[in-house]
Amino acid sequence: MRLTVKIGSNVLSRSDGSLDVTRMSALVDDVAELRRRGHEVMLVSSGAVASGRSEMQELKGEKMDAVDRRQLFSAVGQVKLINRYYELFRDHGMLVGQVLTMKENFGSRRHYLNQRNCMMVMLEHGVIPIINENDTISVTELMFTDNDELSGLIATMMDCDALIILSNIDGVFTGHPSDPSARLLESIGPNDDLSVYVRQEKSEFGRGGMITKCGIARKVAQEGIEVVIANGKRDGVISKVVRALQGESVDIPFTRFEPAKSETSSVKRWIAHSEGFAKGAIHLNAGAAERILGNEAVSILPIGVSAVEGDFDKHDIVNVIAPDGKKIGLGRIDFSSDEARLLLGKRDQKPLIHYDYLYLE
Repeated sequence: MRLTVKIGSNVLSRSDGSLDVTRMSALVDDVAELRRRGHEVMLVSSGAVASGRSEMQELKGEKMDAVDRRQLFSAVGQVKLINRYYELFRDHGMLVGQVLTMKENFGSRRHYLNQRNCMMVMLEHGVIPIINENDTISVTELMFTDNDELSGLIATMMDCDALIILSNIDGVFTGHPSDPSARLLESIGPNDDLSVYVRQEKSEFGRGGMITKCGIARKVAQEGIEVVIANGKRDGVISKVVRALQGESVDIPFTRFEPAKSETSSVKRWIAHSEGFAKGAIHLNAGAAERILGNEAVSILPIGVSAVEGDFDKHDIVNVIAPDGKKIGLGRIDFSSDEARLLLGKRDQKPLIHYDYLYLE
């Protein structure tokens, strides 16, 4: 089984924001055991900023821009974090490799495949990838929502069997976890309405909340990947979740998002998770929208497009808009915006978006 495991900041941090080395060591032991059993594991690990914060206590009270402070803490903390992982896995005779990435690296197919190839080579040689956003050079508007979003991209990109998101609670509850009447949702289906349960509350040391986790979990599960949200503070949590996914009975609570049956190609998976990189949009006429939304495998031709919105280059990602203004998909376009506008309404032309590069929501 190939796994992506996302470890949240609240899992690796003590109440004072310092790195919880005891918990980190327990998680490494768990991952090492899975590796010995033949599983491939990639870690998307938060904790660099929290780790750097704990190393620079003298900055308390000093006025700094929020981005500057995050960049500084990340630069200092990432060194400490990866070194600790290196030492802990070395005790098990295992090697780790650091992968620092940014959101824009997922925006082009070439960069996407370069990252995938890097991690495939690491896995083939028994090296455990430890992945994090490069906060030292990322700017606010180009950052991932949080590492939940990054872990979803990694799990999809690497064709994983499962994504395990570790937080400091047992999963998704019907109310606030501290409420005695709230119960854990053990399984969530594709059509279950979570809006009455999940609140927009961010964690103390991380950037995301449960709404983000559920949104990412649902999107990844739609691609046929098992997704679990579990408590990273519980001993043996990762290996127990894996055993549960393999059909064993385990003594640990968690929330599982039911995976859909999916035969989506790797290219379409990339496009499906590229919404944040769309540079423009093409608007379909009624006839084209009807054919696209039907069961036919059809491409988007210039004669079916009524308008082109925005400025984009060849092979950029664009939104696909129905006549009622609703976004119905994404695609990699084969023409620039200027070229596409010149082709509007013309017959016997090459597709603006070929079916192989069209993802419908």
